[in-house]
Amino acid sequence: MTIRVLLADDQPLIRAALQMVITDSPDIEVVAEAGTGIEAVELAVSADPDVVMMDIRMPGMDGIEATQQVIAGPSRAHVIVLTTFDDDDYVYGALRAGASGFLVKDMAVDDILAAIRVVAAGDALIAPSITRRLIQRFAGGAIAAPRKRRELTAITDREREVLGLVGTGLSNSEVAAHLCISIATAKTYVTRLLSKLDARDRVQLVIIAYESGLVEIPS
Repeated sequence: MTIRVLLADDQPLIRAALQMVITDSPDIEVVAEAGTGIEAVELAVSADPDVVMMDIRMPGMDGIEATQQVIAGPSRAHVIVLTTFDDDDYVYGALRAGASGFLVKDMAVDDILAAIRVVAAGDALIAPSITRRLIQRFAGGAIAAPRKRRELTAITDREREVLGLVGTGLSNSEVAAHLCISIATAKTYVTRLLSKLDARDRVQLVIIAYESGLVEIPS
């Protein structure tokens, strides 16, 4: 099955570069391109992509607002925010808007292609540098924690192990490979953790993993 991708970026050269990268991959194709946030929202419906690669800074409607509208609308697409700007406000705005991934444009080509595949499969992915900043920002008090030093009495030892891996930024497929289990099983564990820990999304699981002492603040 070919993964259908919509490229949304106001810079034609960036879109052309991504198009070239994706064209070389036999399982991914670009089905449409947008130069504004408004076009991205419209094409997310009409072009029926599996994944939208969304730039943050675009004229008229920025990538965060466009992401919100794509996620809230009839499109089935998952959104990956891909930007040169990794400022905290953009990061948290994009994740709050419902993006499944946040990547920076200086990532290796193979990592970007891998991210498209991960997100198309229904998983979520946050670049390792972003995961570090999530924890560092929380440790610095910028992310409000509902309670201090969270106890994890409601989860099993295996779930605790999975939470620790998610807390380091691993995707479901990476967790599966690390634990030698299937991706479906890893996804089940993550779903259970979201429910048991009353977490809204993967970002909150990262924070909980820090709160509980399962991961340390990366340097």
